[in-house]
Amino acid sequence: MTRMSDWRQGLEEAWHSVAEGWRQLRDRAAGALTHFTPGSGSTAPTAEPSEPGYFPAASWALLAGDVFEDDDKVVVRLEAPGMEKEDFDLEVRSDALIVRGEKRFEREQAEGRYRVRQCAYGSFHRAIPLPAPVQAEKAKASYRNGVLRIELPKTERARARRIEIKAG
Repeated sequence: MTRMSDWRQGLEEAWHSVAEGWRQLRDRAAGALTHFTPGSGSTAPTAEPSEPGYFPAASWALLAGDVFEDDDKVVVRLEAPGMEKEDFDLEVRSDALIVRGEKRFEREQAEGRYRVRQCAYGSFHRAIPLPAPVQAEKAKASYRNGVLRIELPKTERARARRIEIKAG
C-alpha cells in the first residue's frame, strides 16, 4: 500500500508542478500576446493548404516587454526585432501607452519555400497599462538593437516626495 500511495503522491506533485508552470507562462504571456493583421500591402508569402510543406502564417506573437518605475519616470521597453523606428506609432491615452506598428516581411530569396514560419507580420497594436500618471508631452522614445524604449516622466502629483521631519 505504501508503494501505491508514494506513486500517487509523486504523480500529484508532478501534475501540480506542470499546472503551476502553465499558469506562470499564461500569466506572463497574457499581456505580451499580440495579434498581427496582414495589411493590404502585405508581402508575406502565402501557400495553399494542399501544397507540400504548408505551414500557415503566424497571426499571434509575443511582444515581450518590461515596465520600470522610479520616483520620477516610467520606462517601457518592448522587444520588437526586425523593425525600423518609423514603423511605430506611440500614444498615451489616459493610463495606458498605446503602441501601434507594422512588421513587414522581407523575402530572403526569390525562389524556394518556407518550412517553418514562427514570426508574425502585419499591423499590430498593444495597450500597456501605466502604473502612474505621466506627462505625455515630455515623453522620449528610442529604438536600438530591436528594443523600443519609451521614457515617460511622471506628473508632479505622481512623483514621490520626501518629507523632512524637524526636531520638535
